[in-house]
Amino acid sequence: MQLYYLITIIGIGLFLLFRFLKKRSEKKRLQQLVENWGKAKDEKFNFKEVKRYFDSKLLVGDFHQINDQTAKDLDFAALFILLDRTSSKPGQQYFYNHLRNINSENQLKRFSTFSDTFLEAENDRLKIQSQLSKLNHYNAYDFVRLITDEPMKRPKWIVWVFILSFLSIFSLIGGFFYPVLFLIMLPVFMTNMVLHYRNKNNLNYYLNAVHQLSIAIKAGDKISNFGNIKAYFKDLSFLGSVKKIQFKTSLIGFENKMNDEFAFLGWFFFELLKITFNIEILLFFSFLKDIQHKKTDIEKLFRYIGEIDSAIAVASIKTEYQDRVCQPSFSFKKEIKFEKIWHPLVKNCITNDLRLSEKSMLLTGSNMSGKSTFIRTVAINTLLAQTINICFAEHFTAPFLKLYSSIRITDNLSKKTSYYLEEVLQIKKLLDCSKEDIPKLFVLDEIFKGTNTEERIAAGKSILSYLNISQNMVMVSTHDIELTEMLTQNDFELYHFSENIQNQTLNFDHKLKEGPLKTKNAIKILELYNFPEQVITEATRLKNRTN
Repeated sequence: MQLYYLITIIGIGLFLLFRFLKKRSEKKRLQQLVENWGKAKDEKFNFKEVKRYFDSKLLVGDFHQINDQTAKDLDFAALFILLDRTSSKPGQQYFYNHLRNINSENQLKRFSTFSDTFLEAENDRLKIQSQLSKLNHYNAYDFVRLITDEPMKRPKWIVWVFILSFLSIFSLIGGFFYPVLFLIMLPVFMTNMVLHYRNKNNLNYYLNAVHQLSIAIKAGDKISNFGNIKAYFKDLSFLGSVKKIQFKTSLIGFENKMNDEFAFLGWFFFELLKITFNIEILLFFSFLKDIQHKKTDIEKLFRYIGEIDSAIAVASIKTEYQDRVCQPSFSFKKEIKFEKIWHPLVKNCITNDLRLSEKSMLLTGSNMSGKSTFIRTVAINTLLAQTINICFAEHFTAPFLKLYSSIRITDNLSKKTSYYLEEVLQIKKLLDCSKEDIPKLFVLDEIFKGTNTEERIAAGKSILSYLNISQNMVMVSTHDIELTEMLTQNDFELYHFSENIQNQTLNFDHKLKEGPLKTKNAIKILELYNFPEQVITEATRLKNRTN
C-alpha cells in the first residue's frame, strides 16, 4: 500500500514539474516575442528550405510573379532577411512566396487591412504568435513536404503485413485455449521486426513533417478562435477536415516527440506492441492514404498559418519603420511619382524625389554616383507596394506594374555563353514580355556594355524605344551620352547623378538631378588616385582631340 502511495506522489510531482516547466517555457517565449517585435531576425537563413514552397509553384500571383533574374537584380535574398519577421517556418516559407507574387489590388488591400489588425490588441497578437512559434523548429520546414512531394506508393509486401498481423492476433488469442499456438508468435514477431525496421526509412522521411502537421492542426485550431481571424477567413472548414487525421498524426509523430521532449517510461512496451501487431506500418500507409485524400485541406492549413504569420510580419515592419514608410497610391495613368524614396538595404540612404508622367527615364552619371542603387530603389519599392502595401518613401504613386529587369548579368560557364550572349537572351525575354497589354516597368543597367560602342548605342536605342510603348515605363542607367540625344525624341526624360572634387577628394551627394550629365571627371579621378603622369597627360590630350 505504501508503494502505491509513493508511486502516486511521484506521479503527481512529475506532473506538477512538467506543468511548471511548460508554463516557464511559455512565459519565456512570450517575453522573446515582445522583445523581438519591430526588429529584424538575428539568425542564419537556409534559403533552400525557405524557397521550397515558392519552388513548388503551387501558389502563383494572379497578376505577376518575380522571376529569378529580377530577384537576383534586386538583392531579394538580402531584402527578405531584412523584412522577415515571421514566427514559424511555414510562415517564413509562405512569406517568401508572398513577396515574389503579385496579386490584384483588391487582394492586396484586404491583406493590408488584415495586417493592420495586429497593430492593436497586443495580448491577442502575442497569443497567436506563441501558437505559431511552436512551428519554429527547424524540422517545421518539412511540413510543406506533405503538400509538395509525390505521395509514396504502398509496397507490394504490404499484403504480408496483413497476414502477419492476423497471425499475431490469432496466436495470441488461440494460445489461451491451445498453448502450442504461442509458439507461432516468435517467428511471426521476428518477421514483423524485420518489416517494422525496414519501414522505418519510409517513416523517418515523413516523421518530421507528420509531427509538425500534428502541431499545426492544434495551433491552427486555437488561433481560429480569435475575432480578427474569424472575420478574415470566411471558411475554416478545412480545419475540421484535417482534425479527423489528428489522432493518426499524433501516434505517428509520437516517436519524434520522444526524441525532443520528456521520454515516457512506457516507450519500450509501446515499441514491442507496434512490432507485434504491425501497428506502425498499417497506421503509416493508412495515414499516407489520408494525406493524399486531404492534400487540398492540408495545403489550406499551410496557407492559413502562412498568411496569418505574414500579416503579423508586415505589422512588425510597419512598427519599426512607421515614420519612414508610406502606403502607396495606385494610378491608372502612365506615371511614377514619389517623394523622399530610399533603399532599405543602404545604411543612411540619401532620399530622392521624382515625377515622371507619360515618360520613361534615362539616367546618366559616373560610377559610384548612385545610378544602379537608384533604379533598384524604385524597383524594390514598386514590388513592396504591390505585395505588402508599403513603400520606403514619404509618398509613392504608380500604376499596378509587372516588373522586369536586366541589371546583374554574368557569364554562364556551364552553358559556355559569354556575358554579351547572356544579356542578349535576357533582353530578348524583356522584348517578348513587352507585347502584353498590361503596364510594365523595365529596369536596365548599362545595356550591352559587353560589346563595342557603336553597335551598343545603336542596339540600345532601338531596344529602349521598343520597350517604351503603350503603358510601359523604362528606367535605364547608362554611361553613353550619345543615347541621351537619341532618346529624348522617344518619350525619355533625362536625369543624372554627379560628383564633385574638393580639396583633392572625390565627393558624391547621391541626389537625382534633371537633365543630362554635363561634367566629365573620369580622368581627374585617375589623377586623384596617383596614376602615372604620362597616363594622365596622354588621356587628356586624346580627350581634347576627340572634343
